Amino acid sequence: MKFLKEEEDAVSPVIGVILMVAITVILAAVIAAFVFGMSGSVQKTKSVAATAVQKDNTIYITYQGGPDANQVSNLTITSPPCAGNETFNNSTSTGIIAECNGTKNQDHVVVIANFTDGSSQVILDTYV
Repeated sequence: MKFLKEEEDAVSPVIGVILMVAITVILAAVIAAFVFGMSGSVQKTKSVAATAVQKDNTIYITYQGGPDANQVSNLTITSPPCAGNETFNNSTSTGIIAECNGTKNQDHVVVIANFTDGSSQVILDTYV
C-alpha cells in the first residue's frame, strides 16, 4: 500500500489572521464613510402642527404652532374644497386660518409649512 506524503504549502495561521483583520478594518472604513457621508443630506424635521375638523359642510383648519413656529414663513393649504391654493403669511399666531366648504368625509386637506431656511414640510394630511 502506498503511503501519502503530507506537505503543507498553505499560508501560516498568523498571516491568515492578519489578512482577516485587514479585510475587516477596510470593510469597516468603507461602511463608515458611506454612512457618515449620507448624514449631511438628512434634514431635521421641524415641529409645528395644524388640525382640520368639519362641522356640517364647513371645514375649519386651525394652526396649532409648535416649538419651531418662529421659523415658519407661511402656510399653504392645497385642498380642493378651498378656493385654489391659499397661502397665509401670519404664521406666528395660532387659531383658525381657513374655513372652507366641503362634503362630509370626502375632503382631502393638506397644509404645508414653508420655513425661513427655504425648506417646506407637510404638517397636515388628512381626510375630513
